[in-house]
Amino acid sequence: MKIILEQLLNGLTIGSFYALIALGYSMVYGVMKLINFAHGDLFALGSYLGFTLLVSGSAYATVTFGIWAV
Repeated sequence: MKIILEQLLNGLTIGSFYALIALGYSMVYGVMKLINFAHGDLFALGSYLGFTLLVSGSAYATVTFGIWAV
């Protein structure tokens, strides 16, 4: 049962990320009528930065950047 709940949470998290990226693409295309993939690069940069901080042991910095991003 624990594994099912963990996988459900993982799926919801990744699905939320995909939804946010798709929403950003839709908004940019709706306003500019141009597909701009730059915010996907920024999402990847933020993911790598968060992963690097998490691996280096600076978990509080990861939380700080997460709050700052919101």
